[in-house]
Amino acid sequence: MTLRIMPDDLSGERTRTLIAAHLAGMAAQSPPESCHALDVDALRAPDITVWSAWHGDDLVAVGAMKALDAERGELKSMRVDDRFRGTGAGRALLRHITAEAQRRGIRSLWLETGSEAEFVPARRLYASEGFVECGPFEDYRPDPLSVFMTREI
Repeated sequence: MTLRIMPDDLSGERTRTLIAAHLAGMAAQSPPESCHALDVDALRAPDITVWSAWHGDDLVAVGAMKALDAERGELKSMRVDDRFRGTGAGRALLRHITAEAQRRGIRSLWLETGSEAEFVPARRLYASEGFVECGPFEDYRPDPLSVFMTREI
């Protein structure tokens, strides 16, 4: 599948709908204190860049990177539309964000994801792309429902 990946200003209805679905899914799986997904307003912060991946006119996935400092970035709000899961779209978007982070001088990427069975595919994807488990970072605290991962780039 050929994807067109580009920065997204979050003004499009399809992007906002996919982010809302992501938030709803996270809220259904995790209690509020363990849910770290960002809504559209939070994703508009100046230190966050959002990308959307498109196949023709179909929105396939969204993902974001928050600049933690000049050399570290955090992956945020990675979500593939259910219709496109298993197509490699998540991997393509992750690789795009990683390449963009490297181009910006970021030397390491960090992320928080869930520890439950529903998050196994995401953790496998991240591990296959070089992420390793680590402890909490930034403002995160130890949480049995969270897995923290990082990788050098």
